[in-house]
Amino acid sequence: MTTSEKVWKIPKPLSVHELCMEDGTVIFLRRHGNPAGPRLVLCHGNGLAIDLYYPFWSLLAEDFDLFLYDLRNHGWNPVGSQREHNIPSFVDDHDRILEEIDNHYGKKPKTGVFHSVSALTSLLSPTQGSGFAARILFDPPVCKPNDYPEEYDMATRRCTEMILRRADRFHSMEECVDFLRYVPYFFRVVPGVRELYARTTLRESGNGEGYELRCPRDYEAQIVNHARTYAVWVDLEALHCPTKVIGADPVLPYSFLPTFNLSRISSVDYDFLPEATHFLQIEQPEKCVAMIREFMEHHDLLNP
Repeated sequence: MTTSEKVWKIPKPLSVHELCMEDGTVIFLRRHGNPAGPRLVLCHGNGLAIDLYYPFWSLLAEDFDLFLYDLRNHGWNPVGSQREHNIPSFVDDHDRILEEIDNHYGKKPKTGVFHSVSALTSLLSPTQGSGFAARILFDPPVCKPNDYPEEYDMATRRCTEMILRRADRFHSMEECVDFLRYVPYFFRVVPGVRELYARTTLRESGNGEGYELRCPRDYEAQIVNHARTYAVWVDLEALHCPTKVIGADPVLPYSFLPTFNLSRISSVDYDFLPEATHFLQIEQPEKCVAMIREFMEHHDLLNP
């Protein structure tokens, strides 16, 4: 890390609530921000961790009541069964977590803020968003069955193969940070994110020799491979809450899967962020937050 690069220090949560899913998987729900503010529920993309998004959600902490969680086998959560590491499990976890927030912290209108596979997960929930006052979904990997399915399928396969080939162990955090300087996914991120990635997505290896991915690469690849099937299951005409989708810039070469233009779907408030890739929240956090505030203000959700 260069001496001039920013260091992001994530504060301790106001509270941590341990949830046990039906299959025994443990997920740690954390509360940050202002308990008196409007309630937001946030989750992250495949292979990442919600703490990696701190440059983004830190801008919301003063005014919003933030509930953060990592997908199973990611971030703070212990690694469990690979067999149960799948999108239907993510959907079940999503619904259980929403119920537990109400049960443990009291009912209050909730706005969901999800990225990538967690956005897809929320869209696949049988509740159709009825547990939310509104949702903001950043670059969800959705695709209509009749729109470029071959391109989407090929991109998914390429992404899966890339994940399975990449390094999953490092001798040190610094080695990981240096490696990320050459990874195109991280060319546009704000200063300090590469170091933050190392701290939030790596853990000490079980044998004490170096660091390994908190979410094993086989698990991550399995989810990308599943996305080929589940991306076409979303019914965007049957949403039960106001939903805004913010996509990556569709004219940029995509770093994950093609961004699907949803502007023709009347039930979705669609926009995209110019010059942003799939990692838009850690590339342009201020603009992402401004779009959230504008959408919530339009739906009168800024006053709890």
